Amino acid sequence: MNERPDPLSPDVLKADPFLHLAGKLVPGGHVLPVRVYYEDTDFSGIVYHANYLKFMERARSDHLRLIGVVQGELFGEALAEAPGFAFVVRSMELQFVRPARIDDVLEVHTSPIEVAGASITLAQKVKRGADLIVEAKVKVAFVAQGRARRIPDALRAAMKLALEQAPQP
Repeated sequence: MNERPDPLSPDVLKADPFLHLAGKLVPGGHVLPVRVYYEDTDFSGIVYHANYLKFMERARSDHLRLIGVVQGELFGEALAEAPGFAFVVRSMELQFVRPARIDDVLEVHTSPIEVAGASITLAQKVKRGADLIVEAKVKVAFVAQGRARRIPDALRAAMKLALEQAPQP
């Protein structure tokens, strides 16, 4: 099994000092820290519910980035297996458990649950320390040229490795 370098190691940070902004890979997935700013809150000072979707989208994108998939490079012809690909959210289940407030530091945990032919199902949790704030189950489909396509083998292998490393319930 190939060991991935720790994205926060001094050698990696020298090569790309901003990589830590993408969070870090952990056994079974990814963790992204997020600070709650004034703009993230509603009139009552609590995080507006739709902003959790933004936090989770960032975490999914950064998870892909750290396993070697740079989405911005793949919208063109760079991927021979499926040129012009994108991931689209097919379904999402959310449970809002507790509120988060301005200046809270949250962590978005992302773990694959299932890697299927043209889709990946992920578990995402937004936490403040040990407190669960939001829990989500997200299914993303892989599409190219407007149609569902089989996930390329390299991405499938990377996601399956994370799935195998995920703690079992």
